[in-house]
Parts: sequence; structure tokens; C-alpha cells
Amino acid sequence: MSITYNALTGALAAQAALNTTSQNIANLQTKGYSRQGTLLTTAGPDAGSKGAGNGVQVSSLIRFSDSFKTQQLWRSNSDLGAHTQVQPYLTQLEQVMSDDKSSISSGIDGFFQALNAASGDPTSTPYRQQVITAAGAMSEQFNSIYNLTANQLISVQQQKTAILPQLNESLASIASLNAQIAAVGALGSNTSALYDQRDQLIDQVAQQVAIQVTENADGTRSVSLDSGQPLVSATNAGNLSYDYSSGSPVLTIDFNKTKFVLDDTKVGGQLGGLADYATNTLKPLQQSIADMADQMSTAVNNTLTAGTDANGNPGTPLLVFNPSSATGLLEVAPGVQASQLAFSADGTPGDSGNLQNLIAIRNQPVTLTSVGSVLLGDADTQLVGKLGIVSQQNQALLKTATTVRQQAEDDWKSTSGVNQDEEAINLVEFQNMYQANMKAIQVANSLFEATLSMFGN
Repeated sequence: MSITYNALTGALAAQAALNTTSQNIANLQTKGYSRQGTLLTTAGPDAGSKGAGNGVQVSSLIRFSDSFKTQQLWRSNSDLGAHTQVQPYLTQLEQVMSDDKSSISSGIDGFFQALNAASGDPTSTPYRQQVITAAGAMSEQFNSIYNLTANQLISVQQQKTAILPQLNESLASIASLNAQIAAVGALGSNTSALYDQRDQLIDQVAQQVAIQVTENADGTRSVSLDSGQPLVSATNAGNLSYDYSSGSPVLTIDFNKTKFVLDDTKVGGQLGGLADYATNTLKPLQQSIADMADQMSTAVNNTLTAGTDANGNPGTPLLVFNPSSATGLLEVAPGVQASQLAFSADGTPGDSGNLQNLIAIRNQPVTLTSVGSVLLGDADTQLVGKLGIVSQQNQALLKTATTVRQQAEDDWKSTSGVNQDEEAINLVEFQNMYQANMKAIQVANSLFEATLSMFGN
């Protein structure tokens, strides 16, 4: 009977291996599926027996996975997420600010061109009116670019806030899967599908924030931010939110009734990339635009009030700077008339001494948050140039992150991915194994029947 028993264990083992192979083939296109294998080991002979053995047994099902490659996959997704989210904002700003018609530079150029034209005939009402019109156009271009930065800040904050619900849901699901894996694993059941679900969730979290993942002895995984704050520990999950009580959004995490305050510019992933862009690129740029508008309007107004208008009266301000306005950062002073422009320095109607002082403002320095001290005429060009450098750097980092991610995915697939050709070979081999064992059972039955017929005679 040992022949029959050995062959039966072989047939059953082959059937188990065929089941595993069919599972792999069925999930050939399933994202995140880790291929499985059947570990077969020899069943040794009974104690004191001189027999060959008791066939074969299925020791376990193997989930093909490399912890290092999986960690690399998650890390690469964090970098990719950070640079992917930022680039559309940079591209939009760069295109608008460098446009020949909509840029601040074109507005400033138009204003000083109007001043230069007026120097040919300081008493000309059309030339004077052209200066006021150019000042209005310049103000609109300041406001347009400034409002774009303000709208981007709102959009970035909305996008950061929108990430949190999905992130928190993923963290809760990881904690739930930890509990299931621990419970199912303790019963000796196959946990491969649960592992795959959890790894995909961790990969999603890694895209949103940079993380560290630790494997625990019971199969559970602990997830924390790169800076060390816990996100998931066994069956406990944290909850991230923005606290607006101070007036500005502050990222916090509530974990096991303990609240941590986070610097969202340093959390990595999509959330960190957006926060870093808003804090270190967008806000300084916005402040620089306000600095330029403030210092230019102050210089123009101070110069005008030091001169005399066409009627011999002291000059009045031309521009109004209003940093608290949601839309009108800079505007022409309400009601200002062409005759009120103080182009004269000595009170003579045809004198252009003060007009020349106005024209000279273009070559005076202004101090901007982003680039330091620059000439007014070069200020916007400097801002656009710096923005272009930041955009090019991000594009290069995005390209690198995309390549690294692709390489990480390929490395992961080399271990965990399903290879169709390999599974086809396994299918044939285990089919042959099953058929061979069934043939052995057939031979054993024939021998048994021959033995019975001998005694029957």
C-alpha cells in the first residue's frame, strides 16, 4: 500500500501546485499581486522503518517578496509624488509671468515709455493722460500676477486638505489589515492576498507622505513618517488634520490620544511637495511682487509730491498701494487728472526736471524678498529667471524620480511579478507530475490485483 499512498501524496501535492499556478496565471494583470509558490518537502519514513519514505507533503505556500525591493518601491513613490504635484503650478506661473503682454515687466516698460514720450512735451495733455493710462495698465498687470499667486496659495491649501481624508482612510485600512493578518496567520491560513492589499495601501500612503515601514514578528507592519511620528502601529492608526485655530493652517496628527504638530514642508510625498512649494517658492514670490509694487509706488509718489503740476500746484500721488486688498494690490489714485502730474521741478510749466527724476526711478534699486537688491527695471526679469530655475530643477528631479520609480517597479516585478512563461512551464511540469503519480497508483492497483489472483488460484 506504500506505493499507492506515496503516489496519492504526490498527486495531491501536484494538484496543490497546479492550484497555485492557476492563481498566478489568473492574476497575471492584477496590479500589486505577488506571485505564490508551493513548497514541497519529502515526508520521511516512519521511525524504525527501512522504507523509502511516505511520499511528499505541502509544507507551505510561499509569497515571493523582497523587503528591500518593496521599501525601494515605496521610497520612489514619495519622491515622484512630491515633484509631480508641484510642476503644474510652476509651469502656470512661469508661462504667465514670462508672457510678453501679461508680465509685470511689460507693464513697467509701458509706464516708463509713456514718461519718456512725455519728456518731449511736458505740457501736452495727451502725453500726460497716456502716463496715467500706462500707470493703470501697469497696476492691472501687478494685480493680475499677484492674484494668480494668491489663487495658487488657495488651490495648494485646498489640495493639501483634500489629500488627508484618503490618507487617513488608508492608514485605518492598514491597521485593519494588520489585525486580519495576525488573526489569519495564527490559524496557519494563507495571508498572501491580505499582504498584497496592505502593500498597495502602504504604496498609496508613500505617494502622499514619505514613510518608514517596520515588519513585526506577528506579520503586522508599523508605519511612521520619515521624521519619526507614528502613523500605524499594529491595529492603531493615526489621523492627520489641519488646525486653523492660530489663523494659519498647522498640520497635526492625533495618534493614540496624543497630538503631534508637524512641519508639512518636511513630510515628503504629495503633501510635503505642495507645502514646500507654497512656503519656499510661492509665498516669497508673492511677497516680492508686493515689495516691488510698494517700493515703486513709494518712489513715484515721493518724486511727484516733490514737484509742481501744470497749474503750479504741489504734486499729488499717482499710485495707491494697498497690501490688504484681495484684488487691488496697486491702482491709480482715484480722480487724478493729467494736469496734476508734477513734471516740473522749478515751477515752470514747460520744465521737465521732475519728469526726469521719475524716469530715473527705473534704474533705482529695490529690495525683494526672493532675490535681494536689484534695479527696478530688472526686478521682474530676476523673479522670472529664479522661477524658471526652480521649475527646471523640479522638472529634472521629476524626470529622475520617474526613472527611479520605473526601475523600482521593474525590480519588484523581477521577484514578485508573475512571469507568464515561467507559469506555463510550471503548469506542464505539475501536470506531468500529477499524471505520473496517477500512473503509479494504476501500477500499484495492478500489482495488488495480481497478488490477489495468485492467492485466489
